Amino acid sequence: MGLSLLTLWLVSVVVFLGAQVLPGDPGRAVLGPLADARAVAALNREIGADRPPVEIYVSWVGGMLQGDLGQSYAYRAPVAPFVGDAMLKSLKLVGMIFVIVVPLGVGAGVVAALNVGKPIDRIISVASLSLTVIPEFVSAIALILVFAVILRWLPLSASWPAGAGPLTQLEHLILPALPLVIVLFGYIARMARAGTVEALSSDYTRTAVLKGLPWRTVLTRHVLRNALVPTITVIAAQTGYALGGLVVVETLFRYQGIGNLVLSAAKAKDFAMLQAGILAIGAFFIVATLIADCITVMLNPRLRAELGR
Repeated sequence: MGLSLLTLWLVSVVVFLGAQVLPGDPGRAVLGPLADARAVAALNREIGADRPPVEIYVSWVGGMLQGDLGQSYAYRAPVAPFVGDAMLKSLKLVGMIFVIVVPLGVGAGVVAALNVGKPIDRIISVASLSLTVIPEFVSAIALILVFAVILRWLPLSASWPAGAGPLTQLEHLILPALPLVIVLFGYIARMARAGTVEALSSDYTRTAVLKGLPWRTVLTRHVLRNALVPTITVIAAQTGYALGGLVVVETLFRYQGIGNLVLSAAKAKDFAMLQAGILAIGAFFIVATLIADCITVMLNPRLRAELGR
């Protein structure tokens, strides 16, 4: 928890410094390129953009600690509702991605490990390695052409109509989720395979077999329990990649999530919105990593024993 809070603070510093070095200023971005310089300067004074960077950062962090993410320069409204709504939509998409990719990736990795050296192992290994190098914008365009334009099985846009039910939302989220599923499948399958192969050749697995335990018991209680520990860490790490990939996916599918919000804020020089959006992504990644660490400790008795000492 302490390291997570420290990491979050470091993220806030990096995000703030990154926003400060972007070209342009908020006043010019809001009023437009033809606005008078005096009007731009007056607006910058009004929103506090002409203060020293250290003072702006302290004020920003102090506001966040009180639940105030600042005011949007472009919308002249609090940032928090925009970020909260966009993050909720992105979490729906990320949830869809991992609901599809985790069972597929882990299942494929375990099947490959149980058939090491056989054709099915080679097919899964080559396919998973090949899929990791396909950029999201390439696979997304191909999927749009096949499933939305030619076959017309899935909606082209990820934005569902107002009042749509869960099934309609699910239908609109399948196609945007697939590009990131394709990329993440390779990483998860390869790690699950490696972990399962190592667990199968371990002493505790051989001991369980020699004790006469049923193979299903050996596989579920001894092999998978230990093989999934590094896989869970990889899944948590890929959460950050998935959130980063949302910028491309949400733009292509016109989905108003956190990735699209951050991109729009960067274009408009809306520093308050940009900083809050990126910080929300960083906070979610840190929380996901912390949850993965807790699950790893629950699955690994040796780690629990070390923590007890």
